[in-house]
Formats: sequence, structure tokens, C-alpha cells
Amino acid sequence: MAQVLRSMPDHQDETILIGRGDDAAIIRMGDRKSIVQTIDYISPVVNDPYGFGQVAAANALSDIYAMGGTPAFVLNIIGFPVNTLPLSIMEEILRGGMDKLLEVGVPIVGGHSYEDHAPKYGMAVTGYLDREHYVTKSGAKTGDVLILTKPIGIGVITTGIDLQLTTPQLEEGVLRIMTTLNNGASEAMMKVGVNACTDVTGFGLLGHLYEIVNSSMVSAEIRLSQVPVIPEAWELAEKQAISNGTRNNQRILREKVEWDQDIPDSTRWLLYDAQTSGGLLIAVSPEKKDLLIEELRKANCIAISEIGQIINRDDDHPIRVKK
Repeated sequence: MAQVLRSMPDHQDETILIGRGDDAAIIRMGDRKSIVQTIDYISPVVNDPYGFGQVAAANALSDIYAMGGTPAFVLNIIGFPVNTLPLSIMEEILRGGMDKLLEVGVPIVGGHSYEDHAPKYGMAVTGYLDREHYVTKSGAKTGDVLILTKPIGIGVITTGIDLQLTTPQLEEGVLRIMTTLNNGASEAMMKVGVNACTDVTGFGLLGHLYEIVNSSMVSAEIRLSQVPVIPEAWELAEKQAISNGTRNNQRILREKVEWDQDIPDSTRWLLYDAQTSGGLLIAVSPEKKDLLIEELRKANCIAISEIGQIINRDDDHPIRVKK
């Protein structure tokens, strides 16, 4: 999709501060404030319709939080097979989304529905930010520390759910991770001041890290031993609970990543793993690292892990993964 968008002519408008290529668009409104806008929707990743609605809402809000914005209102978008599933399931999906938004006081002001062969749900989110203080993917600097705020492995677990390889307890546990909002992590990074950020979703940890290093004209080194992984994900990766999205990530990125030779394939899949509603990946200067970690702890982030650092640009291998 990004390659297709790059081939399209860019719309020139001085009010557009950030357009294609980042997590959300930023449009200047007045002297100080800007609006930030994004849209995202997904197919079900858990069996519970209410839980799916919550995940979709958290996932849609995440792009706004990754840029340091505050969501203001949303529009629902839902596709549903009205002739094959009861409307009570749609109601539960929408109720889950609404309840998740109520956690942060964001209203739903409308939306659109359409008939589809399978359920899909998401939101167009509009937020606001100070036009002088926001975070993009393109500000990472050599020497920055990389901090991750949720564990990876969500994708192999949700694929394991589809393949009936998981327990109800594991589904409940991964649901808690996916439905945890990134608002606390966003507030922490804005308080401290960081250089770059993105949320880790469908392109996996390595794909979203590549977006940062590519747009910042730097490279990165990851320490595998420091990357937080949901424990059950290791076994599911070995059982090849690998989604098509994850396989696409590996195909696109394999020439861009240099691995320590003794890292097994099953482990590599986890770093390519397509996440749903993952955490924030933040690049922060070494001088501010400890303060950021302290603020993230206050925000009760699920994981606060220093997973690597930004290094000088290496065009041959923009990302290195060490044991």
C-alpha cells in the first residue's frame, strides 16, 4: 500500500503539516492548534464480539496516540453479513467499541455501515494537538534508545486462536493486551520529549522499526534478549501459527535485516509478527531515557523495555538483530 501511495501525486497545501507516510495526517488549524486524523479497521481477532469491538477501538485510537495527539471524536465504520449472522453480534461489537472510548471520554458522532461477507469494524478518529509539539516517525537520531511499551507475539496468538491451538485463558490474556490503550504511554513521551514514535501493528516490530529508520535516514540495532514476548507465543511460532500478514512482512523485509546466524527461524517470525493494537515504539535520547522509563512506569504500561538503539545509517542492512 505504501508503495502505491508513493506513486500518486502529492497534494500541495500549506495547511498540511504531515500527510502520507506517517501514522496520521496533521492539518494546521489557527495559530497554535492542529487536527490529527486517521482511519483504521480490522477483521475479528478474537471470538468474543464485544472484545473484538474493544480491540478495534483501541487499535484505531493508537495512531493518534503515537503522534502525541488527543482523540476528540470518532466515526464508526462497520461491515457485517446481515443475512448470515444475527444483528445482536453487530450490537455487541459496537457496544465494545463504545465502552472502550468511554474510558477516555471520546464520543462517537456517527458512522457508516455496509454489507460484507464477514465482520469488519473500525473507526475514523479525529484528534487535536499543539502544532509545535507532536511526534513523527522521521526524527530518530544516532544514539537514541529504542523503548517498546507492549510485548510482541499478539499475531501468532490470534492466529493460534483461529487454528484452535490456544486456551480460553490465553485468549483472555491477549485480549487484555490488545485492549489496553496507548494513551498513558503517549502522555509520558510528550511530557519527556522524544525524537520519534510509531505504534506497532500490522507491519510487525521490524516493519514499523524500518519505517522509523528509513524516514529518519538512520539504522537500528535490536537486542533480541531485551525484546518482550508473550510467553506462549514462542511455542505457537514453533507450531507455525503464522499469519499471511506476517509472511508478507518477512518477504518485504528479509533483505533489509541482518540477523545473528544462530537465531532460529521460529524466533525470527516473532519479530516479523503482524500485531493488532500493539504498543508504542519510541526513540528517545540517552539523556532522557531514564526519565521516560520513570514516566512510563507511572502510566502502568504493560512492558517497558529498552530493546536497542539507533545507529549510523547502513544502506545494506538498515536493521541488525543481535542475540
